[in-house]
Amino acid sequence: MEIIKHYIMIFLISMVPLIELRGAIPYAVGFIEHGTELNIVLCYIIAIVGNMLPVPFIYFFARKVLIWGKDKKVIGKFFTFCLEKGERGGEKLKAKAKNGLFVALLLFVGIPLPGTGAWTGTLAASILDMGFKKSVIAVMLGVILAGIIMGVLSYFGFSALF
Repeated sequence: MEIIKHYIMIFLISMVPLIELRGAIPYAVGFIEHGTELNIVLCYIIAIVGNMLPVPFIYFFARKVLIWGKDKKVIGKFFTFCLEKGERGGEKLKAKAKNGLFVALLLFVGIPLPGTGAWTGTLAASILDMGFKKSVIAVMLGVILAGIIMGVLSYFGFSALF
């Protein structure tokens, strides 16, 4: 039962904006390094699924909700911040990518830096009207790349510490 709790936590952590898979993988590796019998492949798959689950909702609804809420009293500043962050991310991607927007989105999501995950990448793709199927594939490949990078960094980081 204890192991199932860890798998559920990996899933939930990977869904949180800004933390996403980049936090779920080190969480999993940390428990594996401490002797918990988690399956690393299953952890990786659960983290990818958890990170990708919000993507369709973000693509189809986040932009509309942010535009709706940007002039509201309580939530306006935060919604404006999120909308502007997505627009800036989209414009940066567009400027750097020229015709290679798919690869740029994949790398934007895949290189594990703060604020460059599936949430921001999907919002940027939505703002750029990139197309749902193409966006989801680029984001998924980026999430897979980020998972590999975080897995390797986490493994060697925890191994060095312990």
